[in-house]
Amino acid sequence: MTSRRGRRPLVIVGTGIAGLFVALRAQESGITPLLITKSSLKESNTLYAQGGIAAAIGPKDSIQLHFRDTVHAGAGLVDRRAAWVLAREAPYRIADLVRLGVPFDTVEGEITLGREAAHSLPRVLHAGGDATGRQIEETLQRKVRERSIEVWEGFTLRALLTTRGRVCGIQGWGPRGELSLEADQVVLATGGGGRLFQESSNPSVATGEGVAIALTAGASVRDMEFMQFHPTVYYGQGKPRFLLTEALRGEGALLRDSRGEAFLKSYHPLAELAPRDIVARAIVTHMAKLGDPVVYLDATAIPAEKLRVRFPTVFKFLDSVGLRLDRDLIPVTPVAHYMVGGIATDLDGRTSLPGLYACGEVASTGIHGANRLASNSLMEGLVFGERLVRALSRPDPWKRVDGSIPTYPVRLRAQSSRHTAVDRNPLSPEKIGALLWKNVGIVRDRKPLEEAVRLFRSEWERLRRERNAGMATPAENQALTALLMALGALTREESRGGHFRKDFPFRRGDWRVHIEFRPQS
Repeated sequence: MTSRRGRRPLVIVGTGIAGLFVALRAQESGITPLLITKSSLKESNTLYAQGGIAAAIGPKDSIQLHFRDTVHAGAGLVDRRAAWVLAREAPYRIADLVRLGVPFDTVEGEITLGREAAHSLPRVLHAGGDATGRQIEETLQRKVRERSIEVWEGFTLRALLTTRGRVCGIQGWGPRGELSLEADQVVLATGGGGRLFQESSNPSVATGEGVAIALTAGASVRDMEFMQFHPTVYYGQGKPRFLLTEALRGEGALLRDSRGEAFLKSYHPLAELAPRDIVARAIVTHMAKLGDPVVYLDATAIPAEKLRVRFPTVFKFLDSVGLRLDRDLIPVTPVAHYMVGGIATDLDGRTSLPGLYACGEVASTGIHGANRLASNSLMEGLVFGERLVRALSRPDPWKRVDGSIPTYPVRLRAQSSRHTAVDRNPLSPEKIGALLWKNVGIVRDRKPLEEAVRLFRSEWERLRRERNAGMATPAENQALTALLMALGALTREESRGGHFRKDFPFRRGDWRVHIEFRPQS
């Protein structure tokens, strides 16, 4: 039996940087928010973000340079208007974080700036060295508690309520069972889907259901083929995967192969500072060439004290597995890290479905194109979170702003039971993860992608049929998100940014489009 819990002006699902910031700014704007999270308030992808947050605040930097670097990293698919908005408004959002109490690292009273891959100069702010995400997340959480913003923990979103083509609430499963809640506006800030992959840097909560839930309700979803794989994640047999921030390479760390050679120069002139997609593919290619399971991150040329101060989180983790960052070569490999695509939004966080907004990694604003510029993700949640709150406060009629790049529409139709070939072997989360990693990973090809699409579609259809008219389960939503990733990758017959197909290894001008999934009409 489903219980109902009244009506709220604004329901925000997700408590990473985007959800927390939207809640705080909404309250400051006179809107009473309710925050919902499927785990605890403290658990989100933001918590694990080591690299930092990008903004043009340095004396030699400029909005124009930040904009240029963002566009260049995105491999021809960046919405230039969105990128300009991000670069222009980023310094103001840093000021907001300072106002809220985020303790950015300083030297003699000046905020320190680091350089990361594909940035033309240092512009990345850090807090607590390599604990930037944690410092921001904990500061925002503290403010939410201090301001008595209502938070529901342990609530799993399963569906959106709609009436007359508009979102009017949410359905889900909480500590007391099924629950429906009506709302004037709903914001999805549910994060990415990197954890769907077998090899991932993401926490267990990052399983991408928000995308599937939005599409099922009637919102458009785009760019799901673009998954960013982080090049340097610690790899040890039987040990947890642990991200080794890109800032290490910005400080001078090198990648070496099993022969001790620094090999990236032979793949790209920027070597360690090349865009993430290039570095990740170079590592995979080089490992295959040598028959090695890993490559090695070498930070031994960086002074030990600097490493301890600048990268305390990394230093502490490696010490726990018997390695020293200043002494040892660290075994690393690329893993799934960031979901570039998501729910299509305009520059104010509005989706194609009235009443529904999206912000953060679950949203596709257009700023990342085909490959996110390092340290733009945390800033995206702030910049477009601020704009979203302003849009909530305006009495304007609902109006969707089209992007600057054309779309290639794909209708995702659920087949009838008479025509659906259902695989009788259900896909467990582990099997979904293994299939994504093997068939929809860093290097892709037609036949493996076709197999992944067939199996994911079969699983999605099976789970839809079994629930009949009830709410979708998390497993069904995860199967649909995996299907969107595989189908997007199969549809895009070229290589661009984080999407590489060995049967179509070059970028094609006729594929300078967003693949946009639209629900069955």
